[in-house]
Amino acid sequence: MNENLEKSKCDKDAVIKRLRRIEGQVRGIQKMVDEGKYCVDILTQVAAVRSAIDKVGGIILENHVKSCVKTTIENSSEDEKDKVIDELMYAMLKFMK
Repeated sequence: MNENLEKSKCDKDAVIKRLRRIEGQVRGIQKMVDEGKYCVDILTQVAAVRSAIDKVGGIILENHVKSCVKTTIENSSEDEKDKVIDELMYAMLKFMK
């Protein structure tokens, strides 16, 4: 159990670090727009931010499956299992859009 808490903290720290980096990238894009930089260069940075956000979402989704979903499936009634699987499917479909 302690190992899971340590991994969760590590994942949280990694996600926060990535989000701060993304925040800096977005500020950089704002500056590029403000300064009238070349559109293709701005679009390249937008694509980089989109990719970084997708990576963060993937990390969070993986952590959710390996912790919340796994725990529910191991320790719950069939109705609760069905509910968490439905919730997971909903989250995955939203994430993939």
